[in-house]
Amino acid sequence: MNYPLEPSPGAMRAMGDAALSFLLSFLEGLPEAPSFNTESARELARELRGSAPEDGGSFDDVLQTFVLAASKVNETAGPGYLAYIPGGGLFSAAVADFLAAGTNRFVNLWAQAPALVQMENDVVRWLCDLFAFPPGSRGILTSGGSLANFSAVVTARKDRLPEDFLKGTLYVSHQVHASVTKAASLAGFPLGNIRRVACTPELRMDVEALRSALRADRSAGLQPFCVIPSAGTTNTGAVDPLEAIADVAAEEELWMHVDAAYGGFFHLTERGRERFVGIERADSITLDPHKGMFLPYGVGALVVRDGEKLRDAHYSGAAYLQDLPGEDELPNFAEYSPELSRDFRGLRVWLPLKLHGVSAFREALDEKLDLARVLYEGLREIPGLEVPWEPDLTTVPFRVAEGADGDPNTLTQQLLDRINASKRVFLSSTMLDGRFTIRPCILSHRTHRDRIDEALDITAKSAAEILS
Repeated sequence: MNYPLEPSPGAMRAMGDAALSFLLSFLEGLPEAPSFNTESARELARELRGSAPEDGGSFDDVLQTFVLAASKVNETAGPGYLAYIPGGGLFSAAVADFLAAGTNRFVNLWAQAPALVQMENDVVRWLCDLFAFPPGSRGILTSGGSLANFSAVVTARKDRLPEDFLKGTLYVSHQVHASVTKAASLAGFPLGNIRRVACTPELRMDVEALRSALRADRSAGLQPFCVIPSAGTTNTGAVDPLEAIADVAAEEELWMHVDAAYGGFFHLTERGRERFVGIERADSITLDPHKGMFLPYGVGALVVRDGEKLRDAHYSGAAYLQDLPGEDELPNFAEYSPELSRDFRGLRVWLPLKLHGVSAFREALDEKLDLARVLYEGLREIPGLEVPWEPDLTTVPFRVAEGADGDPNTLTQQLLDRINASKRVFLSSTMLDGRFTIRPCILSHRTHRDRIDEALDITAKSAAEILS
């Protein structure tokens, strides 16, 4: 019998060697690769459109199709990718994913793979300890911050509101990440129950505005139950006043969830801990290891101070699971999460931690904070630009200053296009107070001083051309 789904050891080695050869060549070429290569990408996408073949082809042909498709992209893995919030893609984590997928172990119920569950639980425990959460804290690894924020809102709703929860109101700033408001909506709250609290001129949540909103809602017979500050907003990297918000949460008996998807791992550094004072008082925290730990896209995390509350919000039994034991020393992660079936995410965090050590991540994050300062100071020296906010983390927004000969928004858009046309860096933009604003964010482990100096040089020349 021929079993095409069970290739021989020689065939598997040949596939592995070919894939590894491509990957090593790809990684070696990243420093000189263009920051984007999307010309004819739509045409290629149309060419690839098609149904599944009845008969299979060769691995070489399939690999070459992938290689071509993967080249027509914005280069998110490269040192010049400063758009949105970068995710670096550690090679050691890619190896972990290969091992995890190849062995195909199930870790969401501990009895299926106790030692592997212990490895993932060690990761969760480390995340809890990072913020001085107590021994009873628990957490889950998710596909990203969006699912983590969703589970956090569901847990807060279950803990602080009755089953009929539609009088419940939750509080965010107008700089909050879109996944937070989406999470509230998916958790059953009308958009009218979400309060967008005003910010200070530094774009941090205004604590007095929060207090006013709470008073108004209580007077109207509503039930405030949750406040969600940010430890690093996407737009500017601003850190909300966590200690003052924690005080309000304690006084008002609110669940305090901190969205630290972008910034959370800066808590490893001395500067990060100084900026995050009060985060240790949160009831729950969202983190994205695929941001601050430079891992491949697809791994987020939620940690909850009282782990039983996370379980109460997500547990649902089933008769077909009766053969499996309940919790003992190890958690059944399925009881803390919306997911039953999922990949072994823990290995892509555990293996890099064990291989590189925490200090390697701390040093890399400190380097990114240093680079943000270099970028901030350098941008301030370029004539015709304004850099309105000193960076809390590693996002440094800038734009063409008022008073230029032309519309500042149009000129800033032109400046962004010209910078990106260099194909040495790729930046993205946002709107802040009605102003088109460029917002480079430094968070790839492959981005170093040489690329930031180059970005400043490109920006200075582009600004001179636009504003001359």
